[in-house]
Amino acid sequence: MIQRDYLIIGTGVGGASACEGVRKHDKRGSVTIVGAEIMPTYHRWMLSKDFLREKSAPLKKLGYFDQRWFDSHKIETRFATVVKQFNLERRLAVLGNGESIEFNKACLAMGSRPVRPPVAGVNLGNVIYLRSVRDALALREMADVEKTVMVVGGGLLACETAASLRMMKLKVTMMHRNSYLLNRYLDSQTGPWLTEYFGKHGVTMLVGESLNGFEGKTVLRNIQTKSGNRVPVGLAVVCCGAEPNLDLVRNTPLSGPHGSPVTEYLETEEKGIFAVGDLAFYPDRIMGGVRRQTHWENARAQGLVAGANTTGKKRIRYEQVPYFWTEMFDIRLHFIGDFSMQPTRVDLRGSYAKRKFIAHYYQGDKLRAILLCNQTDREVEAGKKELRHALGK
Repeated sequence: MIQRDYLIIGTGVGGASACEGVRKHDKRGSVTIVGAEIMPTYHRWMLSKDFLREKSAPLKKLGYFDQRWFDSHKIETRFATVVKQFNLERRLAVLGNGESIEFNKACLAMGSRPVRPPVAGVNLGNVIYLRSVRDALALREMADVEKTVMVVGGGLLACETAASLRMMKLKVTMMHRNSYLLNRYLDSQTGPWLTEYFGKHGVTMLVGESLNGFEGKTVLRNIQTKSGNRVPVGLAVVCCGAEPNLDLVRNTPLSGPHGSPVTEYLETEEKGIFAVGDLAFYPDRIMGGVRRQTHWENARAQGLVAGANTTGKKRIRYEQVPYFWTEMFDIRLHFIGDFSMQPTRVDLRGSYAKRKFIAHYYQGDKLRAILLCNQTDREVEAGKKELRHALGK
């Protein structure tokens, strides 16, 4: 039986940052981090951007925390390792190789997995779900052979991937069931502008179309739409959202319909068990309500807080203005605040034509979000302060 003071499940940025938070406040406690990824913590957000576009980019370009970092901080790593069982009462985790780890405290950072649409052919060859470095490497290789690709979806990952593939000179089509891209975040003027911008860059847009299935014997040959169209294509990247990896704690208080419910300290109902990143359904002390964020910056910040709180030597509330960014072609968008509802009023400063603007999103008289296009880091930080001030925080 292996005994550890701290067990971190998940080797992404949330888990690695939890290790960092632990070590900042407890230099001696024994720590093990376990995860299914084949390599140490890397910049996952690069998979749909630089790493995908640069066909010769080495794996080390993705690096975030390498093995030397974990070794120098005396953290045992178990990469390419799955946790099969997680016993809350006994504080025991059983690994895929049969080993058991008995722990005092734990942090859950298992991240998300891609949603597979409920249609025929989702497991055909050349149907890619971009989540891990293996997926990105496979997509890079396929892009050398197949020159026509369909990106299914219209969210952040879909837009980033489609833009990168188009910049790689592939013939790209996007299928999105909504009338414009990034409809979860953008208003009814900015969304159509962005969709048109993709069209100007040579991306064929199938907006308002829904997926009906993938066709082929072993490898993809056609994609069917619900309107009856059949599109010949040799490669598809499916970006239909992600769901939190909660199977390990299913049917326990650590699993809920919207994620793993946590307190403002990122602690679950089970004392000494924390959850971060894509899993954490947390009370938002700044914007109000309860939310789950699925972005790099959020996982990084939450990991640091949870790691510190896990030691018991700190008691830090997680409070951060929701924030993330994306880039596609020559556009870089920063999202600050709550974009969960369509704004009742938009104050646009700048112009779409020049691809440089700041849009303030209001609900009634209340400022709820700020969208920045091709603005400096200084402007982004100023936006965060402006929203905090407007909320009285």
